[in-house]
Amino acid sequence: MVLAVVMLFSCENPIAEVQEIAKVDTLPSVSAFNIEYLRTSEARRQVILRSPQMDRYTDKSNEYSEFPKGFEVTFYDTLGNESSYIKADYGIDYINKKRLEARNNVIVKNLQTQEQLSTENLVWDRRKRIIYSSSFVKITSPDKVIYGDSLWATEDFSKRRIHQIKNSYFEIEEDSIN
Repeated sequence: MVLAVVMLFSCENPIAEVQEIAKVDTLPSVSAFNIEYLRTSEARRQVILRSPQMDRYTDKSNEYSEFPKGFEVTFYDTLGNESSYIKADYGIDYINKKRLEARNNVIVKNLQTQEQLSTENLVWDRRKRIIYSSSFVKITSPDKVIYGDSLWATEDFSKRRIHQIKNSYFEIEEDSIN
């Protein structure tokens, strides 16, 4: 009888161990490698997303895809030509909110104007078709460099607003001075 009582009390699990077992699974519901996602409209290519790895997570209130090894999104104009791209070392795409957050070595480039944005954090709001950053930004073009504390722009980087512009420089050709 004493042995049965001792065994009954020795089978008790600590509360932390029970909570760990009952915790929601944090593994992705789907993992895909070397992905390419194409968005079209009226048989015209609009956007291509490429990534070495995508992990999709689903729960009742929030569905998102994570790009732990980075991603690149290429935008196309109405004629089907590449117009701009966004790439970063990490990304997380909130499916229901239609918002992609890019982090670490974020680059946005307008291929027609050769202007490039460099920052550490960027949000792409697909509903509004805009990108914005509340982090330090650097915009480089063939003839100038602009630094700022934050930025708002159209997703193709054709229109933008830079806030709190810092020490910037512009190249002036000697012929234009005379």
